[in-house]
Amino acid sequence: MSKREIQGVVVKKAGDKTATVVVERRVMHPRYHKTVKRFKKYLIHDENNTLNVGDEVIAVECRPMSKTKSFELKSVVATGVES
Repeated sequence: MSKREIQGVVVKKAGDKTATVVVERRVMHPRYHKTVKRFKKYLIHDENNTLNVGDEVIAVECRPMSKTKSFELKSVVATGVES
């Protein structure tokens, strides 16, 4: 079985070797049949502290590293500008 991959944008550097990533998905509203956005935040493990806010990344599922962190950085798709 393959491991789950998520793609999203880094919104926060949360401590040492950790980043918060927002993943956006588009779903059809059941009653109004309009496409709406749904968001979820994930904590990912960044071993080398290379991520910055605004980067678009791909993370892969791994063993639980803490209570809320169970994804690790796979690759950086695009670098963003930090405000």
